[in-house]
Formats: sequence, structure tokens, C-alpha cells
Amino acid sequence: MLSHNKPAIAISNAGFANQGMYIPSPNYDARPDNEISLIVIHNISLPPSRYGGNGIVALFTNQLNPDEHPFYAEIYTRKVSAHFLIRRNGELVQFVSCLNRAWHAGQSIWQGQEHCNDFSVGIELEGSDFEAFESAQYRTLKSLIASLYSAYPIQAIVGHSDIAPGRKTDPGPYFDWLKINAD
Repeated sequence: MLSHNKPAIAISNAGFANQGMYIPSPNYDARPDNEISLIVIHNISLPPSRYGGNGIVALFTNQLNPDEHPFYAEIYTRKVSAHFLIRRNGELVQFVSCLNRAWHAGQSIWQGQEHCNDFSVGIELEGSDFEAFESAQYRTLKSLIASLYSAYPIQAIVGHSDIAPGRKTDPGPYFDWLKINAD
């Protein structure tokens, strides 16, 4: 079970984490009146299965150069974002206030409710479906989850694959769900 002790990360009334870096994404809009009740965990690496570059930030800020990598030419026009990114070293980056709707889930449904972006916070882990995540990422993720539980009436934590089955596979088979629940 998640510990609800005072988290190392705190979420302000404006929806921002008190730790990490803030890089504003233009890819968000106002939430409908839905309360924030879901956390969606994703994985992302740009270029695919390569870590540490600027590709994710460039994608989420609409600055991805299609000439830098063949895969970028396929995705550079997409308008996507997430609330948070956790890098391989555990560094936290925030792109969108939790109070706004980040564009991370796409076509999705959870417990009969469609459009999961309306009521969820999206957390991207720098990684892929093909290798394990780092301990530092789990530490940051656990602290972030605890802070989100403290700030909002979270009812569930799911993977992108849970809300978009058949369309998405992340966070993938190497994501260890037990690590986010262990104390």
C-alpha cells in the first residue's frame, strides 16, 4: 500500500511540483469540471530506446526537428504532452500544471469513462517496453504519486495500456508495479 506520509515532493494549489524543472508545453487546455482521479503511467524515449537527449522535451514543446532522426519525421507534427517526465536519473520535469488537461492519453477509457485526459495526470518515464526502469525513477515516481494522492482524490493508478488496450503497450512489461506500492 502507498505510504501517505508527508511526501518529499509537494503539489502547490496551482498544480505545480515544488521540485524539478518546469518547461512549459503549449499542448494543453482547460480541464472540464472533472476532478483529478486517475494517474496514468507511460514510457517514452526519443529517438526510440535512446535516453538522455532533448527529443522528449522538443516533442512536448513542438520543437522536434524532423531532420534529426527518421522517426522524428513521422511524429514531429503531433501535439502531445504530459504533466510530468521522470528521466532515467530520477530528475523530474513538469510540462503542464496538474490543474490543466495535458494531451497524453489520446483515445482512452477507464471504468466506462472516456477521454481520460479530462480526469487524469500523465506521468512519462524515460524508457521503453524493452528494458527495466531505473531505481532513481521509481524513487521519484513514488514521491510524486504520494504528493498527487495528497493533493487530489486519486482513485487509481494505471498504465497507458490499461486505458488504451490494443493501441498502447506502455509502461510495458518491464515496469514493476510492486515497486510503486512497496514502502
